[in-house]
Amino acid sequence: MTNMDKLYEAVEARGPVCVGLDTDFSYLPEDFVDSTLSRGENIVRFNKKLIDATKAVAGCYKVQIAYYESLGLEGMKAYADTLKAVREAGVPVIADIKRGDIAKTAEMYAMGHFTGDFESDFVTLAPYMGLDSISPYLPYAEKQGKGMFVLCRTSNGGAKDFEYEKLADGRHVYDLVGDKLNALGKDYMGEHGYSSIGLVIGGTHIEEATEIRAKYQDSFFLIPGYGAQGGKAEDIAQYLTKGNGGVVNSSRGILLAYKKQPGTAFDEAAYNECVNMKEAIAHACSLL
Repeated sequence: MTNMDKLYEAVEARGPVCVGLDTDFSYLPEDFVDSTLSRGENIVRFNKKLIDATKAVAGCYKVQIAYYESLGLEGMKAYADTLKAVREAGVPVIADIKRGDIAKTAEMYAMGHFTGDFESDFVTLAPYMGLDSISPYLPYAEKQGKGMFVLCRTSNGGAKDFEYEKLADGRHVYDLVGDKLNALGKDYMGEHGYSSIGLVIGGTHIEEATEIRAKYQDSFFLIPGYGAQGGKAEDIAQYLTKGNGGVVNSSRGILLAYKKQPGTAFDEAAYNECVNMKEAIAHACSLL
């Protein structure tokens, strides 16, 4: 069984919510911060309470490395400790690292994020340099069932700058990327019909949603853009297949949910937000 199979089963069991642990120190409630600890240590305390509160309703977690890199060595320890906490909770974890290099450098990235202190179940990758920026990760998919989510059609406004440019044959650049990655993934299929090479498909541009989902039926989607970026449940639902086939990320919407729920502890507020998000997406899926 591949990690993508395990993610599929996690979504079947608990829903498609991907909790983004993009934890900036400023997000921590002031009365939670322990002044005797470092920022990194406080962030780990915060993350662990959030994981404990939401693990029953989270399909997976995504840890964005930049928030931890920005704190230097203490931040990287917090990153490692957060990954470990998610894995110990028995929930799939995505390392949001968006690496895009080739050759030996990419081999080292793959080793660094699929083994050792920073081991994760999945990584995010940027394919601009070509398929040789993906291939160094594939031995880990083949031998250990590791997975990857590769940027295809993203949720940011700048997606229009490159991804929507038209090729001579009428396809968009994102179509070319998706087609090549989907073809490559045929050699790494799991038991539930999804390959170990997933796609990052933003949930904020919905014009092509039905077409993209139909075209890449055996690609699992990581869907950013929900909540703070403007994506709505009825939009997101179009990228799922009977409520599965993808995970829907929300970071600030969950981490800062306590600010919209006065008098509620941050971990309880995060749980409430996950439940609301899960139910909203399920309802939208039921209407399709």
